[in-house]
Amino acid sequence: MINFPSGTRIWLVAGVTDMRKSFNGLGELVQHAPEENPFSGHLFIFRGRRGDMVKILWADADGLCLFTKRLEEGQFVWPMVHDGKIAITRSQLAMLLDKLDWRQPKTPRFNSLTML
Repeated sequence: MINFPSGTRIWLVAGVTDMRKSFNGLGELVQHAPEENPFSGHLFIFRGRRGDMVKILWADADGLCLFTKRLEEGQFVWPMVHDGKIAITRSQLAMLLDKLDWRQPKTPRFNSLTML
């Protein structure tokens, strides 16, 4: 995982995004849908219609970065909201990229046998 500067916000852009879009198209979506600046240094995560691909747009000091992850099986867990943006934590981002349900993380329970 890339270490982002402190204060970096992570935004899920709700709804479905055309995954054919690249830097410029996704940057325009950031400006219009969540009404943010794509060069703010925050991460903006988009999901495709089938749910098996996400794209992350991030601007660092040198320019825009675009990360893509496509699953061979299954779908990414995504909120049921159709517009706007949702803030998530770095831990939730890691869970999202691992296909885990980041919305309601559960703390593992240990019994006395596992602690031995």
